[in-house]
Amino acid sequence: MQPIEKQLSIRGINVTYYEWGDRAGDDVLFVHATGFHARCWDATIRELGSTFHCLALDMRGHGRSDNVGPYEWSTFGADVVAFAEALEILGGIGVGHSMGGHSLTQAAAQRPERFQALVLVDPVIMPPEAYVNWERDRPFADASEHPVARRRNEWSSADEMFKRFRSRHPFNLWREDVLHDYCEYGIVPTDNGFELGCPPVVEASIYMGSAGCQIAEAIRAVQHPVSVMRAFRAEGERAEMDFSQSPTWPELASAFEDGHDIHLPDLTHFIPMQRPDLVAKEIRRLANSVA
Repeated sequence: MQPIEKQLSIRGINVTYYEWGDRAGDDVLFVHATGFHARCWDATIRELGSTFHCLALDMRGHGRSDNVGPYEWSTFGADVVAFAEALEILGGIGVGHSMGGHSLTQAAAQRPERFQALVLVDPVIMPPEAYVNWERDRPFADASEHPVARRRNEWSSADEMFKRFRSRHPFNLWREDVLHDYCEYGIVPTDNGFELGCPPVVEASIYMGSAGCQIAEAIRAVQHPVSVMRAFRAEGERAEMDFSQSPTWPELASAFEDGHDIHLPDLTHFIPMQRPDLVAKEIRRLANSVA
């Protein structure tokens, strides 16, 4: 199953998206995490099968979409709304990982007719108290100071990137086909080789704003069935650079009108990279339940 790569202009930027299947199948819209891209969903879509019409979006600042700000979390939600409207999605299933889950929650609250169910895969939706005084409590004043901003950005090839990451935590826990897709489609050509499609300073700025968009009202507004898939989280505060632990509020599912909690303590935050089959299984279950 190879997708068709397409481009679209929304809200003053050009975005790239990928399409699998035809409009005869149920629409499934996939939205990726911070620092990732649309093709990280390839393995999930392969597991899902050919009966669905799948769309995966490179969010602004990621993949092959324009690197144009602002990179605020409310902006990502508005982009998903504009994309769903441009593609005339009605009654689709939204699937979002991490920041993508936050964005889809915003979109479903603002345009409920565009969705009939959501699968939120370890979304960055934190306990209500995390949104109080968030700007005052940020550990860094500027994105350039964040450790993520110092990540390696230049690569000679996707193969070099794959070989470097395959034995490093947490990439060594991923399915190899997903890691291949992450590397192959996560870099863009330059005059001297390749760079990350999501520049490190952009990724850092997105992390820094994760508590800057109030989400409680959107959660209350969503009436659709919502599955929240949560990974493991150790007791105590999560370290700044420990991206393997879940950022999700453990009580999130109960905050939705029709929420269903799926706790996966044996998996890391990178659930779609470790077990895309579980994500596909939950999409199928929800599709059958709302049919």
